[in-house]
Amino acid sequence: MTRNGQLELSLLEVDLPGPEADEVVIRVEAAPINPSDLGPMFGPADMGTARSTGEGPGVTVTADIPEAMLTMVEARMGVRLPMGNEGAGVVVEAGSSHAAQSLLGKTVATLGGAMYSQYKVAPAQSCLVLPDGTTPAEGASCFVNPLTVLGMVETMRLEGHHALVHTAAASNLGQMLVRLCQAEDVPLVNIVRRQDHVDLLRGLGATHVCDSSAEDFRGALLDAVATTDATIGFDATGGGRLASDILTAMEAAQSRKLGVVGNYGSSTHKQVYIYGGLDRSPTELVRAFGMAWGVGGWLLTPFLQRVGPERAQELRQRVAAEIRTTFASSYTAVVSLEEALALDAIGAYGRRATGEKYLVAPHKYTTKGSEDS
Repeated sequence: MTRNGQLELSLLEVDLPGPEADEVVIRVEAAPINPSDLGPMFGPADMGTARSTGEGPGVTVTADIPEAMLTMVEARMGVRLPMGNEGAGVVVEAGSSHAAQSLLGKTVATLGGAMYSQYKVAPAQSCLVLPDGTTPAEGASCFVNPLTVLGMVETMRLEGHHALVHTAAASNLGQMLVRLCQAEDVPLVNIVRRQDHVDLLRGLGATHVCDSSAEDFRGALLDAVATTDATIGFDATGGGRLASDILTAMEAAQSRKLGVVGNYGSSTHKQVYIYGGLDRSPTELVRAFGMAWGVGGWLLTPFLQRVGPERAQELRQRVAAEIRTTFASSYTAVVSLEEALALDAIGAYGRRATGEKYLVAPHKYTTKGSEDS
């Protein structure tokens, strides 16, 4: 964020420090653009005002930040922040420790920021070695989405539920959750926004898929929740009445199962966790779901802290083992660092639309005459 209240996105050439004893240098080959990247990347800027100057590696994208939002980014003004939460590549240099040296030449994935770069210095302990034959593109999304879906199922069990509801369910993450719940025999209610998304998930074998744009959505949701007895949901949209609709369906399903309930509704606790912000409008709760309910936020990092390092490592190893199956990702487009700053590309991945996930390939060149170095 600039000191005059604008967002500025650009490419910089910086010196790469050598690795410390327990660090490695990764030649980054692939890094996804996740919704969790877009928050820090765009902040509260109005991307409808985005304009581009320069060309090639000298391109700069500028967008205005509404005056009412400037206080939100005061601490970031005048500070350049590298972007990209996760990615994968090949270890090309290693520090002197055994842990670092053992990674030399290996294809690894890592989480830790600054992944939209050609090279990344990372702690050896943060690197997940990918199975032989796995490409960096296949392993680039090893952390955020896979660990989130594992975290959802783990949270469900930790809190005493046995079935769950998920929104924006046709996303890469949603498709992973469908596959995981099938493997774990967990009843899952999927909420999507279009008929083609229904068809997509049905093709993956999903049993319960509800289209929020359909006239009978609330009735279909109630039937699915009643059939599965789902009492916990994870909402990627955040805004609007969807969380409220889920809680209402859960309460109605409990009433259908139990018959007469008291004046305060059923005693079964119903929980919806908001973990995304696809809908930026206010979250609206229409109190038709009794008194035993909760709405809260859910993030991956606090979850991993909750389960502890040993369990977190077990989950990471499962992701690596199933990166081509349960946790496989697909991408709409693979773009270079330059192409990621093109206004049409920003307009596409900035919409956070289902099915428009982009992958950044830092060593893909688009400027004529550029050479890898």
